[in-house]
Amino acid sequence: MQSENSRAEIPPGTLEMLILKTIRRLGAMHGYGIAKAIQQSSEDVLRVEEGSLYPALQRILIKGWVTAEWTPSGPKRRSRVYQLTPLGRKRLEAEISEYRRVARAIEQVIQPA
Repeated sequence: MQSENSRAEIPPGTLEMLILKTIRRLGAMHGYGIAKAIQQSSEDVLRVEEGSLYPALQRILIKGWVTAEWTPSGPKRRSRVYQLTPLGRKRLEAEISEYRRVARAIEQVIQPA
């Protein structure tokens, strides 16, 4: 049995929604900031690994849900900062709606008889 503070796997299909929601809530961010924000807002239950985060960011960039811009982040360093697009806002609302629909259905199945 997992304790309250143990990390959980991010359910399949929800990482993009979590990324979009984080950018929507906090504004333009770089990848590391997005990962940390998800971890903190989930009270350390969810942790986004680099191997999942950056491919997901690339997918949503290609789909037009975010834009990305390289910005200076120190001497000789740059960070890629992601910002939500109007299309990304629409997609986020659709993703949240679908997630809630599925969560309600799962809850109905697991409720005691």
